[in-house]
Amino acid sequence: MRIATWNINSITARLPRLLAWLESSGTDVVCLQELKCSAEAFPAEALRELGYEAAVHGTGRWNGVAVLSRVGLSEVVTGLPGGPTFDGLQEPRAVAATCGGVRVWSVYVPNGREVGHPHFAYKLAWLEALRKAAEPGAAGALPFAVLGDYNVAPTDDDVWDISLFDGATHVTAAEREALSALRELGLADVVPRPLKYDRPFTYWDYRELGFPKNKGMRIDLVYGNAPFTAAVRDSYVDREERKGKGASDHAPVIVDLDV
Repeated sequence: MRIATWNINSITARLPRLLAWLESSGTDVVCLQELKCSAEAFPAEALRELGYEAAVHGTGRWNGVAVLSRVGLSEVVTGLPGGPTFDGLQEPRAVAATCGGVRVWSVYVPNGREVGHPHFAYKLAWLEALRKAAEPGAAGALPFAVLGDYNVAPTDDDVWDISLFDGATHVTAAEREALSALRELGLADVVPRPLKYDRPFTYWDYRELGFPKNKGMRIDLVYGNAPFTAAVRDSYVDREERKGKGASDHAPVIVDLDV
């Protein structure tokens, strides 16, 4: 089974690329983030023509998540159980489904904006709710993974120049401790391998030639339980999909499983 996570940065803008990528990549399950599309406007029919069912959670604003599957889709949960609100709203940042015997969550962790901003406190509260939702037994004995845009770089090597991030979000001790809490549950960070590039970044800003200069970050992550990680046969960043006109600023992260 081939599973991927991809912050698509508007499914409407990226739909032709998504459809072409699905046909060429052989991906069975895709966790999407930043749909910028409501559930009602989601292009379900175009995806159905390629054999994919979709579980969608979106309101049409800048967030929104989905799980696409061509190996079955059941036990869908929309929204993060016990998740916090921001400005009085519980944003559409999580959706779960069981696909071909594997349980997946597609998550779009809040950005945090600035350290000290209310959105930063919201981000930490959201990550704590995610930890509770991912506690052992959440998926029974199934292979289980939380895939998505975490908006956290796990280590200093996961950004192109840590000296430029002093006092910034994405690299603070509090955010990284939230990732450590997931690992303490028994979830492992499935790092893309083999490392074809110096560092397996997944996001590059559109500005200042971020991608050509490889000024990137590894913030799109896959955290899996023991049955999931034991089944991993390969994982990599599809940098080709970050190239060319109309690309998202994130690249898909792909994991191949023997299940």
